[in-house]
Amino acid sequence: MPDVDIPKRALFKASEVCEIASVQPYVLRSWESEFPDLGVSKGSGSPRVYRRSDVEQVLRIKQLVFSDGLTLAGVRRRIEEEAPARLEEPERLPAKEVLGRSVRQRLADIRTGLRTILDMLSVRPSQGQVVQFVRPGAKPAARAKTTPKRVKSSARPARKASRSRR
Repeated sequence: MPDVDIPKRALFKASEVCEIASVQPYVLRSWESEFPDLGVSKGSGSPRVYRRSDVEQVLRIKQLVFSDGLTLAGVRRRIEEEAPARLEEPERLPAKEVLGRSVRQRLADIRTGLRTILDMLSVRPSQGQVVQFVRPGAKPAARAKTTPKRVKSSARPARKASRSRR
């Protein structure tokens, strides 16, 4: 709305947004439920604050609802249509170009470690393999020759169900 003057500040309280847009607080709250990106919560239990762009969006919603007579669903569609187009998949830079060499190496180490864990979890206990973990980038310790010990099962036979009271 061209006749509304928004103060030159970064953040606004809900009451200030209501005053600027000339709407009741319950209207602003209902718009927040329809437009989740509207407003920013400072923290748990803290009141919601609004950026300048949020105030401009509230004014745009008000214009579309009250002047143009759109429903909130219609307003949401109109705002999505007006939003700038996002980058298409081919226009994005490949991850290899964005990430540095050290980050790629750390990711490779993490991938190797996760594969080792997956291999360890897929081994059945009857196969009796011993797996030694080595931290990526660390020198492996000298291996001690140990043989896996078999543990005798101490499971007891299942008890019969208790008798019900008569």
